[in-house]
Amino acid sequence: MARRRRIYEGKAKVLYEGPEPGTIVQYFKDDASAFNAQKTGVISGKGVLNNRISEYVMLRLNEIGIPTHFVRRLNMREQLVHEVEIIPLEVVVRNVAAGTMSQRLGIEEGTPLPRSIVEFYYKNDDLSDPLVTEEHITAFGWATPQDLDDMMALALRVNDFMVGLFLGVDIRLVDFKLEFGRWYDDNDYMRILLADEITPDSCRLWDIKTNEKLDKDRFRRDMGNVEEAYQEVARRLGILPDAGPQDLKGTKSIN
Repeated sequence: MARRRRIYEGKAKVLYEGPEPGTIVQYFKDDASAFNAQKTGVISGKGVLNNRISEYVMLRLNEIGIPTHFVRRLNMREQLVHEVEIIPLEVVVRNVAAGTMSQRLGIEEGTPLPRSIVEFYYKNDDLSDPLVTEEHITAFGWATPQDLDDMMALALRVNDFMVGLFLGVDIRLVDFKLEFGRWYDDNDYMRILLADEITPDSCRLWDIKTNEKLDKDRFRRDMGNVEEAYQEVARRLGILPDAGPQDLKGTKSIN
């Protein structure tokens, strides 16, 4: 196989030039980081599980008409996605107080919110991804008012769907992070697409009965059993690889 051009490497994924014009190969790593990379580590098999979980959720979202960058899964660690111009914002949807919201506002973690709350964060590692307002976003040109309307509407639709999806497997969707990108079709028509991933790396997922954490908070807070938590999410969704947890290392990317 010809050597592929590496475009970008982030904390959890590597992006390679795709086999077709306008596509990217997204490779999921086992690397984990928290607190703006102040804490790093490896979660064995995480890349395989996140690839499968994100594929599953993106396909389900496509089925209900939510446009995503996902094209198809290539192997255990890689998927083909549309190349998009990433909007430099993280869109966080919160259903239950947790994490930085609890710290910022003094709300006890686990408190249900009166309604789902959408927050925007400026994607900038040097600034630790600060919380920003719509005024900041439009004033500095990170997104247009129409972009924001589209992102907000899509984020709330994703939330409505995923709350039900996870509730059906006895998991509470506490909050999650989304990223969006601008995609131009052959006629140069621009659409906002859901990009990046939807996995236990980007969601807070709690068992509905015990509030046991089934997400990256287990890594952030040194709770242990991180691999088992990710496997449990995949198992409940019915997508744990048939080979079983012992084979989750999967195939390596060919550069």
